Amino acid sequence: MRRDIFQAVADPTRRAIMVLIAFQAMTPNAIAENFNTTRQAVSKHLRILTECELVKQEQKGREIYYSLEVEKMKEIDMWIEQFRASWETRFNQLDTILSTIKKNKK
Repeated sequence: MRRDIFQAVADPTRRAIMVLIAFQAMTPNAIAENFNTTRQAVSKHLRILTECELVKQEQKGREIYYSLEVEKMKEIDMWIEQFRASWETRFNQLDTILSTIKKNKK
Protein backbone atom coordinates (compact mmCIF):
# COMPACT_ATOMS: atom_id res chain seq x y z
CA MET A 1 0.00 0.00 0.00
CA ARG A 2 1.39 3.42 -1.00
CA ARG A 3 1.16 5.77 1.94
CA ASP A 4 0.62 9.49 1.76
CA ILE A 5 3.46 11.66 3.11
CA PHE A 6 0.97 13.97 4.80
CA GLN A 7 -0.51 11.06 6.74
CA ALA A 8 3.01 10.11 7.74
CA VAL A 9 3.90 13.54 9.09
CA ALA A 10 0.52 13.89 10.81
CA ASP A 11 1.70 11.57 13.57
CA PRO A 12 3.64 13.36 16.35
CA THR A 13 5.94 10.40 17.00
CA ARG A 14 6.95 10.23 13.35
CA ARG A 15 7.60 13.97 13.30
CA ALA A 16 9.76 13.56 16.40
CA ILE A 17 11.69 10.74 14.72
CA MET A 18 12.27 12.95 11.69
CA VAL A 19 13.63 15.72 13.92
CA LEU A 20 15.94 13.24 15.66
CA ILE A 21 17.48 11.94 12.45
CA ALA A 22 17.54 15.26 10.60
CA PHE A 23 21.15 15.95 11.58
CA GLN A 24 22.51 12.51 12.36
CA ALA A 25 21.71 9.04 11.04
CA MET A 26 20.63 6.69 13.81
CA THR A 27 19.89 3.02 14.32
CA PRO A 28 16.36 1.93 15.31
CA ASN A 29 17.59 1.10 18.82
CA ALA A 30 19.15 4.56 19.24
CA ILE A 31 15.93 6.15 18.01
CA ALA A 32 13.79 4.00 20.33
CA GLU A 33 15.82 5.12 23.36
CA ASN A 34 14.31 8.59 22.91
CA PHE A 35 10.71 7.40 23.22
CA ASN A 36 8.61 5.82 25.91
CA THR A 37 7.44 3.06 23.58
CA THR A 38 8.52 -0.33 22.33
CA ARG A 39 11.23 -0.92 19.75
CA GLN A 40 8.55 -2.59 17.60
CA ALA A 41 6.41 0.57 17.64
CA VAL A 42 9.40 2.66 16.54
CA SER A 43 10.12 0.13 13.78
CA LYS A 44 6.54 0.48 12.54
CA HIS A 45 6.92 4.27 12.41
CA LEU A 46 10.23 3.88 10.56
CA ARG A 47 8.62 1.50 8.07
CA ILE A 48 5.87 4.04 7.33
CA LEU A 49 8.40 6.85 6.94
CA THR A 50 10.49 4.65 4.65
CA GLU A 51 7.46 3.69 2.52
CA CYS A 52 6.74 7.41 2.09
CA GLU A 53 10.40 7.97 1.22
CA LEU A 54 10.77 10.52 4.01
CA VAL A 55 13.67 8.56 5.50
CA LYS A 56 16.29 6.39 3.90
CA GLN A 57 18.12 3.34 5.18
CA GLU A 58 21.82 2.67 4.93
CA GLN A 59 23.39 -0.63 5.90
CA LYS A 60 26.69 -0.26 7.78
CA GLY A 61 27.98 -3.64 8.83
CA ARG A 62 25.24 -5.35 10.80
CA GLU A 63 23.42 -2.10 11.61
CA ILE A 64 20.86 -0.17 9.60
CA TYR A 65 21.02 3.60 9.94
CA TYR A 66 18.07 5.86 9.18
CA SER A 67 18.46 9.42 7.96
CA LEU A 68 16.08 12.08 6.71
CA GLU A 69 15.43 12.22 2.97
CA VAL A 70 15.76 15.97 2.40
CA GLU A 71 14.57 15.90 -1.22
CA LYS A 72 11.24 14.40 -0.20
CA MET A 73 10.83 17.09 2.45
CA LYS A 74 10.87 19.63 -0.38
CA GLU A 75 7.58 18.14 -1.60
CA ILE A 76 5.99 19.08 1.72
CA ASP A 77 7.60 22.51 1.59
CA MET A 78 6.26 23.15 -1.92
CA TRP A 79 2.74 22.28 -0.77
CA ILE A 80 3.01 24.61 2.25
CA GLU A 81 4.48 27.40 0.08
CA GLN A 82 1.10 28.05 -1.50
CA PHE A 83 -0.20 29.16 1.91
CA ARG A 84 2.81 31.25 2.99
CA ALA A 85 1.84 34.39 1.06
CA SER A 86 -1.65 34.30 2.53
CA TRP A 87 -0.31 33.82 6.05
CA GLU A 88 2.21 36.63 5.68
CA THR A 89 -0.50 38.98 4.40
CA ARG A 90 -2.72 38.14 7.35
CA PHE A 91 0.12 38.57 9.83
CA ASN A 92 0.96 41.95 8.32
CA GLN A 93 -2.70 42.99 8.56
CA LEU A 94 -2.79 41.86 12.18
CA ASP A 95 0.42 43.77 12.89
CA THR A 96 -1.14 46.93 11.40
CA ILE A 97 -4.28 46.51 13.51
CA LEU A 98 -2.27 45.95 16.69
CA SER A 99 -0.12 49.02 15.95
CA THR A 100 -3.27 51.10 15.43
CA ILE A 101 -4.77 49.86 18.70
CA LYS A 102 -1.51 50.60 20.53
CA LYS A 103 -1.42 54.18 19.13
CA ASN A 104 -5.03 54.77 20.10
CA LYS A 105 -4.37 53.72 23.72
CA LYS A 106 -1.65 56.36 24.11
